Amino acid sequence: MAATTIPLSRPGAATAPAAFPLPEMYERVSRHILPMEWPALAPDIEAILRLKKERNAVILAHNYQAPEIFHTVSDIVGDSLALAREAVTVDADVIVLAGVHFMAETAKLLNPSKTVLIPDMGAGCSLADSITAEDVRGLREKYPGVPIVTYVNTSAAVKAESDLCCTSGNAVDVVRSLNAPRVLMIPDEFLAQNVQAEVPEVEILTWAGHCEVHERFTPADIREVRESYPGVTVIAHPECPPEVVAEADFSGSTALMMNYVVEKRPPQVVLVTECSMADNIAAANPDIEFIKPCNMCPHMKRMSLRNIRRSLETLTHEVTVDPAVADRARLAVERMLAVRPR
Repeated sequence: MAATTIPLSRPGAATAPAAFPLPEMYERVSRHILPMEWPALAPDIEAILRLKKERNAVILAHNYQAPEIFHTVSDIVGDSLALAREAVTVDADVIVLAGVHFMAETAKLLNPSKTVLIPDMGAGCSLADSITAEDVRGLREKYPGVPIVTYVNTSAAVKAESDLCCTSGNAVDVVRSLNAPRVLMIPDEFLAQNVQAEVPEVEILTWAGHCEVHERFTPADIREVRESYPGVTVIAHPECPPEVVAEADFSGSTALMMNYVVEKRPPQVVLVTECSMADNIAAANPDIEFIKPCNMCPHMKRMSLRNIRRSLETLTHEVTVDPAVADRARLAVERMLAVRPR
């Protein structure tokens, strides 16, 4: 799915009182932010919009960002693959990544001459923390000649030791593009197992890394929701355990989840993923009821309007990549971007 440019209005949103600051913008998030909360958020939004013009900056936001970021100040929104592709073409001097650190690193790899900022350096990722460059070198020694596909949820140092990267949206296509009988797919064990189910002709070797958001879902969670809401459509992210994906009606990346909801328009939906996904899709699709269970990503939620504003005011925190690592890591990302669906 291509990255998405935020529209100016959303059908069916409540109308804000005329005295409200930025009333048209409030309409985008009125289902998720109380009227009494908006006056406290509006000054930061106004400042961010002004600072973007002054700095010639754009904000790239992942689908897991909160609605007040996703629907107001973001210029481009999408999943990891969409943001990586868009980062190559943005016409700006400054890129602010409203997401987690590996995403900002990827944006920097693809835009070495631009200033890339992340509002909070503590926005990490359990998958990225689960493997090191030394681990990848050890895998090469253990499995000589086996190509290594690395999930983008990894550090630049890990990407640099890999053959090419993938996202949850293109992992199947990336594996097939290698035309290899055996592939190492790291570090997300569950994503690799779910890809294996779709590519049985390839032996996929895994690493025991997990997403702390998705690994907590269980088949019992899905069955409980189906009992409470007969006929509900269940959509699961492929970072979930395979037995959870098997209970779902559809599985796909965050972009594919959005596409499914918009195109199929099921009356009731459960998104088995990070909580803000449902909020962000619901804001644009008021006729669809979203049932939650969901899990919150503590790293994504380190982003806020306040620290995005501060990031633009002070040009912090700048993300850099060691030049000795950057060229090799960039090649792995560019090889991924060159893979097109079959």
